[in-house]
Amino acid sequence: MTDDARERLRQHLVVDEGLRLKPYRDTVGKTTIGIGRNLDDVGITAAEAYALLEHDIDTAVKTLVARFPWVARLDPVRQSCLVNLTFNMGIARLSQFVNTLAAVERGDYDAAADGLMASKWYRQVQPSRSYRLVRMMRTGQYPNEDRA
Repeated sequence: MTDDARERLRQHLVVDEGLRLKPYRDTVGKTTIGIGRNLDDVGITAAEAYALLEHDIDTAVKTLVARFPWVARLDPVRQSCLVNLTFNMGIARLSQFVNTLAAVERGDYDAAADGLMASKWYRQVQPSRSYRLVRMMRTGQYPNEDRA
């Protein structure tokens, strides 16, 4: 993954997961902290949250590429999309997207984007996240976004 792709992924995950310094119950009742990190009754600093994010991105990348080696050959935008999905739902759940992943592997990005849109995931996550990831998959481009 390129440095630029990683920076954009980092920015997207911060927007998608949010930065919380105290535990909260997420939509499925899990105690979560930092940037999408599940913990029990622990407070952390912003620096710790970003350190956890870096670790979790590394884990998501390694897990994704170990399971689907062809991901390493994708362009950085589509890699970021799949890493974001792995970060969000985990490799086990992402692996259930059999037809969508097969479409990505064969380079049929329209079919892959359509598969994401037809999924339960698409209806469950924030629309800003689902729309952005589908667009990234379909076009291979980052959406226009302010980088303030």
